[in-house]
Amino acid sequence: METLQLYDFLPSGNGYKVRLLLTQIGVPFERIEVNIIKGETQRPDFLSKNPNGKIPVLQIETGKYLTESNAIMVYLSEGTEFLPYDRFLRAQVLQWLFFEQNSHEPFIATSRFWISILGKADEYKEAIAQKREPGYAALRVMENHLKTRDFLVGGRYSIADISLFAYTHVADEGGFEMTQFPAIQAWIERVKAQPRYISITQP
Repeated sequence: METLQLYDFLPSGNGYKVRLLLTQIGVPFERIEVNIIKGETQRPDFLSKNPNGKIPVLQIETGKYLTESNAIMVYLSEGTEFLPYDRFLRAQVLQWLFFEQNSHEPFIATSRFWISILGKADEYKEAIAQKREPGYAALRVMENHLKTRDFLVGGRYSIADISLFAYTHVADEGGFEMTQFPAIQAWIERVKAQPRYISITQP
């Protein structure tokens, strides 16, 4: 069996989700850095792997690729404790994965990218301001849910937590004030306490 290859950009939360899951389920993989700042995802060799020109891309075997971080996590977590077998719990995990991509990531991740990765807070000032309220709205949904729960689904750690942890725990790098979300902060510490945890800066 070929070693999995992960095309990744180290600061990316989307890449980090896959890297964290692979590490926690104990599956060996080779990480290939693709610098999105230098436009490396727009080169023909990369576009042949993902025509959408984005990381992460997981090469399962030669010529067989998966894209979209949450889809990759569903694939990797099949048959593991990270994805519930129960149909309703499983659908709830998917519900949070869709929430992350639609209501959370476009506001929190984008703000962080402009401010902390590109270092262009002034240039994107107006766009960042427009991302504030929807970003806080997503965080409030999480805060209210986590007030009475240790993890997002079924009382146990799953890919739903990994998906939302990736950008939530660095939301302050996008200018979001996180002290107003004590339930989220406690949840972040619970995620960090999971076996085989790695930080977003660890290759």
